[in-house]
Amino acid sequence: MRAVDTNILVSARRSEAPQHLTALRALNSPATGPEPWALPWPGIYEFLRVVTHPRVFYPPTPIEAASEAVELLLASPSVVPLGEGARHREILAELLRASPVTGTFVHDAHIAALLLEHGVAEIVTGDEDLRRFTRLKIVNPFRA
Repeated sequence: MRAVDTNILVSARRSEAPQHLTALRALNSPATGPEPWALPWPGIYEFLRVVTHPRVFYPPTPIEAASEAVELLLASPSVVPLGEGARHREILAELLRASPVTGTFVHDAHIAALLLEHGVAEIVTGDEDLRRFTRLKIVNPFRA
């Protein structure tokens, strides 16, 4: 199973994003297909935060429209939303020991721990920082 990262969601939503069409294809493929795909809850929250922020996008996406976009994603019959489970603490601690991270990279460790906890080994993302977590396969649709 593959997960889809926030930067794909944001670029797919915002048509002015330079990689909009690529992101849209990368998102539509799992969202409309029969194979299960993963969407981490922290990525959903981050999507809402980014697309509605007036310092990131002008005009920002209205919260109602952003929430509707999330509802459409969660309505995909093949989506598997990922949240913290019983093993999350243990996996996160292991990742933090193996790949010492600080600051904003802690969020990446959180995402990586969620994926690994749920047996997700791949993430579709433009975020090369996730490569520090060597147990994950990074699929970057923005690289030629």
